[in-house]
Amino acid sequence: MSVAPAEVDLPRSEDKSVPDKPWVTIVWNDPVNLMSYVTYVFEHVFGYPRSKAEKLMLDVHHKGKAVVASGTREAMERNVEILHGYGLWATVRQDK
Repeated sequence: MSVAPAEVDLPRSEDKSVPDKPWVTIVWNDPVNLMSYVTYVFEHVFGYPRSKAEKLMLDVHHKGKAVVASGTREAMERNVEILHGYGLWATVRQDK
């Protein structure tokens, strides 16, 4: 008994895999935390210089939210857990 070889579709060179879209950590405005505290958290959690931390804090304050980090889903979920520990309202979502 002989077995016929199986036909296998190999990917063509023009077929390219689409890289995963990055995930983002979003911090939302809340009526509880002081702006100086939010700036402090951004400096200490992410290591941002004061100027960047203040810019992000002002985005949160004036625009209602700010994307504070992007990367793998797991890293962004860790960020959210850490930010929750500081009392900030943060979520993670896949970037558009």
